[in-house]
Amino acid sequence: MEALRRRIETQVMSLTGLALGQLDLESPKGDPGLFGPQSISWQVHGDFPSMLVGGISALMLQLLHPLALAGVWDHSNFRQDLLGRLRRTSQFISGTTFGSTRDAEWLIDKVRTIHLKVVGTAADGRPYAASDPDLLTWVHVAEVSSFLAAHLRYRNPGLPRSAQDAYYNEIALIAERLGARDVPRSCAEVDAYLRRMRPQLQCDARSLEVVDILLKAPAPSRLAEPVGKLMLKAGIDLLPDWASAMLGLHQGAVERRMIRLGLSNTAPVLRWAMRNGSAQRARRRMGVE
Repeated sequence: MEALRRRIETQVMSLTGLALGQLDLESPKGDPGLFGPQSISWQVHGDFPSMLVGGISALMLQLLHPLALAGVWDHSNFRQDLLGRLRRTSQFISGTTFGSTRDAEWLIDKVRTIHLKVVGTAADGRPYAASDPDLLTWVHVAEVSSFLAAHLRYRNPGLPRSAQDAYYNEIALIAERLGARDVPRSCAEVDAYLRRMRPQLQCDARSLEVVDILLKAPAPSRLAEPVGKLMLKAGIDLLPDWASAMLGLHQGAVERRMIRLGLSNTAPVLRWAMRNGSAQRARRRMGVE
């Protein structure tokens, strides 16, 4: 049993930013970082299964914005290194959430510097820049709303509305440090923001190609393949109905029930196996295991 546990954890860890080996989340002792162990952000971001599902859904949602899509298309090597992109994104999220104050600030400065180089012209002729405050807000909201939706579905459906509002209010700090503006800070504000954004969103051939690459991405091993496919399907299921319709990703009611049942049965196994993830390491740093 212990061998199986280690094997599963190794597979899971290979997908995360910890595989990059750049962060020591256990030092310095007692440093709460930007949020600390009592924060709702630690609670939401500390569950690997729901975060992976939410991350998949967020990526698909983000690609419906023509300018966000242009930045990924022109400046990302996702075609050759999708796993690397997943790891780098995971590193940023886990490092800014669970890392020391120094590491969190380092990651924010690093991403801000990268964003300054991501500029170009979208397919519709509009100029874009990853440092655009409004574009940063879109990427942030698509991401954190997906994380929270996955947490509510697969980890804690009873999370009070007040705690959900607190999550959005806390995590807005990261978007603002990156340069976003008018960041929604409650469930009501996020819902209103997404309604306002819908007329600006579209799906074209490039959007569909990126989604196709994501859906066909090879699993890191045969052991991970069925779980990976389930996670992808769960990410699609998590999308707002209007977004999945735009992307042409249709799932019937029976399929959705089977996906949710499958993920609900798989997630506890992944949680059982994870003993050395970002959240666990950060708790050791704070002495709150």
